[in-house]
Amino acid sequence: MTIFYYSYAAIIGLFLGSFYNVVGLRVPQGESIIRPRSHCTNCQHTLGPSELVPFFSYLWLKGACRSCGTKISPLYLITEVGTALLFAMAPWVMGWSLELLVAWSLTSLLVIITITDLRYMLIPNKILIVFVILFILLRFLVPLHPWWDMFAGAASGFTLLLLIALISKNGMGGGDIKLFAVLGLALGWKGVLLAFLFSTFYGTLIGVVGMILGKVHRGQPMPFGPAIAVGTMTAYLWGDAFINWYYQSFF
Repeated sequence: MTIFYYSYAAIIGLFLGSFYNVVGLRVPQGESIIRPRSHCTNCQHTLGPSELVPFFSYLWLKGACRSCGTKISPLYLITEVGTALLFAMAPWVMGWSLELLVAWSLTSLLVIITITDLRYMLIPNKILIVFVILFILLRFLVPLHPWWDMFAGAASGFTLLLLIALISKNGMGGGDIKLFAVLGLALGWKGVLLAFLFSTFYGTLIGVVGMILGKVHRGQPMPFGPAIAVGTMTAYLWGDAFINWYYQSFF
């Protein structure tokens, strides 16, 4: 029965990941997420039911449009599989509780902003506003301890990123500043500071590897969203264990 629950969470994540692709690609362009129906961006072929099954359709079509043969970006597949894995991983790490509503909502936000940042170097306000409302409601249902920690987290995340932006002369984008304020609502002040620490580490690692591979060039902007997503999930799922290890090891 436990395997069924994890499998069900993964399937839900798989379909939501497909939907988040649509949200992440259309919202920054001011387009509707409902109409027009999903279609090939090259030949405008409207996708049929057999072409809309997450993960399996990509494999069946061999990563190309059935109509014109244009290659489909692997970002679609990565998003679907990644969301499925994160939806199944959350209860495995945290157990089955109401906190999963926060975990899955946090995953949803991070998946969407990763898509928008990779594609457009943008984190839309419309998406952040939706999750501000959602996290406030969820944190009243599943409160942090103390309850006001969500507001302290929002203030800490916003202030820290704003100071870095001012000191570095716009080295941090406005979308990142607002995003960390939203993340603070879900994580609290300790969690959001730890999320920033991990995000910086992952961002540096991605940047170094990217420069070695010739994909990233010094002085050119790089999407920080993916690093924020990985850093935030690391802090959210394993932050308490990291803090306990740190205090036991150094104090």
